[in-house]
Amino acid sequence: MSDPVDQREDWSVHLSPMGLLGSLAAFSIFLFLLVLILVAYTPILDIFPGYRTAAERSHDELVVGIMRVDSLERRMLDMLVYSENVAMIMEGRTPVVNKPMADNDTLKLDKTQVKPSTLDSLLRAQMEGEGIYSLAQSVGERSAEGRSKVFAAPVEGIITRHFSRQDNYLGVGIKASPNAPVTSIAEGTVVDVNTTGDKGTTVTIQHFDGYVSVYRNLTQVLVDKGQTVKSRQVIGYNSMPQVGDSSNPLFEIEMWYEGKAVDPEIYIVF
Repeated sequence: MSDPVDQREDWSVHLSPMGLLGSLAAFSIFLFLLVLILVAYTPILDIFPGYRTAAERSHDELVVGIMRVDSLERRMLDMLVYSENVAMIMEGRTPVVNKPMADNDTLKLDKTQVKPSTLDSLLRAQMEGEGIYSLAQSVGERSAEGRSKVFAAPVEGIITRHFSRQDNYLGVGIKASPNAPVTSIAEGTVVDVNTTGDKGTTVTIQHFDGYVSVYRNLTQVLVDKGQTVKSRQVIGYNSMPQVGDSSNPLFEIEMWYEGKAVDPEIYIVF
């Protein structure tokens, strides 16, 4: 009798080291892609403790935005109050203190009056007087015809004497270099050329819109009465013969508007 044949099947798998490494690499890549898709397209991170949700992040950004808007609003209100106080000072009134009430952080202000200081009194006296910073001249004369005028400087130099109605000095004295060219401050017509003795010649030019400019202490005058001149055209030269002599005459320029003397420093950019 022979032995019966064994009908069982045996399975075997042979894995080489390189095959095992490749399988692990493929599985790692698949797992990485799966996690990446879940994080990018699902709210799976919200279930982990300590991780801030999208709603919380949006809430924090909204709070920061509200704080910035509130800060800008406060700054704008401070600027408005400051401008109003400056306007009140110019009008001779007393400004108020911009201080919120202690029990309520709102727009209510403490209306405590600010006591005028010594510097404030000096500033008001200067603004209300007849000096170069006077409101009457800065606003009234500059706003002739409702708009300001700007003219060219007639000569390069240093202003050593200013316009003063009290001293009856109705122009500006400029210490310029010897024989410096003097130019017209704007387009106009020469209405007078007058020699005034040892100090030189005076030239008067009529401009448009009622302005007249007078140039004193000139020499070698290059224009004649009735001649039309352009802006910055040379009309003569400074009559100062040399530097350092205290007896040398200053170049002087006067400006008149509708028969009234005005401060040239308001209209001319020296």
